[in-house]
Parts: sequence; C-alpha cells; structure tokens
Amino acid sequence: MKDLGILQKISKPFRAYPRLSKILLVVAVSGGGYVAYAQANSDSDLISSAPGAERKKVVVLGTGWAGTSFLRSLTNSSYDVQVVSPRNYFTFTPLLPSVTCGTVEPRSIIEPIRNIVRKKKIGFQFTEAECLKIDPKGKKIYCRSKLEDGEKEFVVDYDYLVISVGASVNTFNTPGVMEHCHFLKEVEDAQKIRKTVVECFEKASLPTVTDEEKERILHFAVVGGGPTGVEFAAELHDYVNEDLGELYPGVKDKVKITLLEAGNHILSMFDKRITEFAEEKFRRDGIDVKTGSMVTKVDDKQITTKEMKTGKIETMPYGMALWSTGIGSRPFIRDFMNQIGQANRRVLATDEWLRVEGCDKVYALGDCATINQRKVQEDISAIFSKADKDKSGTLTVQEWKEVINDICERYPQVDLYLKNKHMRNIVDLLKETKGASATDTVELDIEDFKTALSKVDSEMKMLPATAQVAAQEGAYLASCFNRMDKCEKYPEGPLRFRGEGRHRFRPFRYKHLGQFAPLGGEQTAAQLPVLPGDGVSIGYSSQWLWYSVYASKQVSWRNRGMVISDWARRFIFGRDSSQI
Repeated sequence: MKDLGILQKISKPFRAYPRLSKILLVVAVSGGGYVAYAQANSDSDLISSAPGAERKKVVVLGTGWAGTSFLRSLTNSSYDVQVVSPRNYFTFTPLLPSVTCGTVEPRSIIEPIRNIVRKKKIGFQFTEAECLKIDPKGKKIYCRSKLEDGEKEFVVDYDYLVISVGASVNTFNTPGVMEHCHFLKEVEDAQKIRKTVVECFEKASLPTVTDEEKERILHFAVVGGGPTGVEFAAELHDYVNEDLGELYPGVKDKVKITLLEAGNHILSMFDKRITEFAEEKFRRDGIDVKTGSMVTKVDDKQITTKEMKTGKIETMPYGMALWSTGIGSRPFIRDFMNQIGQANRRVLATDEWLRVEGCDKVYALGDCATINQRKVQEDISAIFSKADKDKSGTLTVQEWKEVINDICERYPQVDLYLKNKHMRNIVDLLKETKGASATDTVELDIEDFKTALSKVDSEMKMLPATAQVAAQEGAYLASCFNRMDKCEKYPEGPLRFRGEGRHRFRPFRYKHLGQFAPLGGEQTAAQLPVLPGDGVSIGYSSQWLWYSVYASKQVSWRNRGMVISDWARRFIFGRDSSQI
C-alpha cells in the first residue's frame, strides 16, 4: 500500500497534465543530445599558436560564473592560463536555496575547476589563493594562500588580467547584520543555514523552553524580496510543511516565516502579474510578506524595522535571519578602484569590450563590474563629422544610412529606441522632430542631428548582477581572445567615431534569455522570451520547465545526474533533517 501511494504521488502531475510526459521526454532527449554534442565538439575548433610564437600569460581571478564561462569557451592554445581563486570549484549558484533545505545536496552543484578545463589544450595552472592587491602598472597581483603555514604572500605576473571575483555582501552599514545574519553567496553559507534551521527545531523541542521562546526560535526572517529571498522563503515553507512538520509535530504550529522588503513589491524585476501572484500565494501559504519595511538594526534576538511610509519603528523577535539584499565590492577591488581613479563608484567600470577604464589589458566581468555605456550625446559631434563624408556641414539621409548600422552597434540605445518606437528607418526618426517635412531629400545640420538623437540615451540600461549576464560576458571575452590576432589584422567591430578605422571586436551585447522564480508547492513563475504571447507562465507546468532548464545548464554530466537524482530522492523519500 505504501508503494502504491508513492506511485500515485509520482503520477499525479502526469495524470493532471496528460501531455506533460511527452513534452518532458522531448525536452530531455533533445536538450541532452544537444549538450552532449556541444561538449563532444567543444575543442574541435581549437586555434593553434604559430610555431615559435611567444605565449601570453592570462591570469583569471575567480572561479564563478564569469571566470568559468571564460575558461570553458577559451580555445586558443597560444595562451598560458593561470587561475587564482580561494576555492577550487565552480558552484551552480541558482540552486543554493535548494541546498539550504536539503532538496539538493551541496556536492551535486559543484564541479572542480580542474575537471572543467582538463580536456582543454591550453597551458593551465590553478593556484588556490586569494588576491590581496592588483598592481596594474607592474602587471602583477599579490596573493596569499591559507593552505600554507604563516600564510605567506607571493606575486603572480600577467600579460592579461581577467577579474571575475563576483561581489561581496552589502549590508548598507546596517548595525548587527554581519554579526547575526546568514548570507547565501557560497555553498558553505547554504550548509550553515541548513544546520541552523534544524537546530532551531531541536532547540524548540527541548522541555525547558517556554512557549514564548519557542515562537521566537521558530521565527525565520528573510530580508530582501528579490529572487534569492523569495526562493529561500518558498523552499523553507515546503521543508517545514512537507518534512519537518511531520518530524516535529509538537512545534509545527509555532513556525513563522516573514519576508521583509523595503520596496513596494517583491520580485520587482518581474512582470506585474508574477509579482501579484507571488505575494498572494505567500499570503495563502502563511508567509508574512511585509513590503515597505526597511531593516535598521539586527540584534541577537530581534530585528528593528522602519515603515517607509509612516516612519514607524517596530521590533520583531527571530530565531534565524537571512540577509539577501545588496551587493558590494571586495576589499582588494576597492583598493584597485582607488588606484585607477574609480573611488567613487560602487563596482568597477568597464567599456563595452569589458576593458577596465583607466587600465591596459585588464578586463572585469560579472558582479564585480558594470559596463559604462557611452552616451550618444557625448560623441554627437564626432558621429556627425564621420558621417559627413563630403564635409559640407550638412548630413543627407543617404550619408546617415551609410553609418546607421555602425551607430546602432556602437550605441545600442539607438537600436532600442527605434524598435521601441516602432520606427522602420531613419526617416521615421526624423519625422519625430521635423514632422511631415522629413523625407529622403532632407538635409540636417549639426543641431538637427542633435535634436533627432536627443532622446535615444533614455534607453540606456544597467545590466543586472545575475549569473546569466556573467556567463555571457565570460563567453564573449573568450571569443575575443580566441580571435585576437585575426581581428588585429581584420577588425570586425563598428567604426571608430573618435578615431580612424574600426574597433577590433564587436562590443558586448547581453541577450536576455528569461528568468524563473520558484514559489514553492511545485509552482514556478517564468518570464521567458521563447514562451508564446507575452512570455509569462505561472504554475505547475513552469516548474517542470524549471527542472528541465536547470538540469541542462549544469556544467557536467556528473552534476546533471546528481541533481536529477536529488530531485527524485526528495520527491520519493523527502528531505533529510540531520544536522550534517
């Protein structure tokens, strides 16, 4: 009878959605086949170095999404690569919330960095150490390893430096956060949270603990209504209701989960319907969502908050708190920023080719950097001069057409503006300012040109600090390194409006592939461009899509097998509640 119940539980979603099994089979087979083919042929286009050519040394700081993506995509054997990182593995961070509650085991989402690059025919060396300082003038980095007694420092030289160290936690100088809150940036953080959650239940089960103290111990506070905070709250709710509640029946009713968000809504980066659905579902599940509530202080047993609208100060007791809002720069990155004149910035500033501004042959990608996109209005005179080939002082529509592709490639906000305004060509753009007089024969002076492009810079957007952005940046930079010599001779980038010739490479362009927000109870919100209509899907079908995508995105078949087996184990046997 027990086995029959398990089978009924497994088959329930397939009976509710008859086409689900067919869809899942097609996705798994086609996705798995594609990944296998891609991995088998990953080195088939290896670029060999010329005999006797001097090998350049590339130092990569970090083994996160950006650094690992760079290493996986690098195929040019003319480089000697040295990776410096305090951890010798890559972590699939989107599944960290699942690790906190035992849905997925820690080792299932990590892959040793040496395994990732062992089939690469490039010179490779890994050094387990942390970077202490960057010397851009001397092209050196100063490092220290905790593996050696005395923690001796050493120096590493480089020809090219790739900074991909991610970001640290930003507490916004809130008192008590570093001392009393948990974070969720590394595997170790997830393991600590998992152990603390079980400890809270064990403490609350002691006969010497009062009812009031039990309620405090079993109050879990989550600060930050972004994807990480929301997913952890959902995972914890499922963990309590599906597993811990049965093991600790005497204290189950005293559990409370509170989600604190300073903004007006949680998941503010998602479609409004997803935000509303998530807030309503959490309220139905008993998760207390407090929006417009900013944390001002954290003590060992209580959290102080301030209501943004009224200014009212409140305190709430808690047993465990997770801080999942804000990112900041690491100490040695801040020191580096001071050296190169970027002291007033939050993170490193790069150009559209991911080169750190103010440095030579230093690149930064991922959460530790942001692209400082140039404004059209800053270069408007240079653009006009380059387009005005006959130097007549006026610009014809034909002259503009000859450079519009280079303008759109160099300044993506122009292309976005034209698309968002549903403009088919340059004449449509001119009609916005010149009205019916804008035709193919119209000529513009510099002032008309400025006016026509006066609004395009409003389309400039900062890239989000996500794994998706970091991975694309790493792959892009590797493709540049793979074609470095070729593009030096045959540039493929847009026109240099402030100089002669063309840029070596096309600038980096981020392609948004969508985003997921697991909401618990086998329901997920998805916002994907490939979905029909407006790309929004919410419910059980999106959860199965989430399973498929996250399994296929693992960096190795070992990871895929372990993650899928973890999901199956949890579905059949439940989550583990041991403090290991």
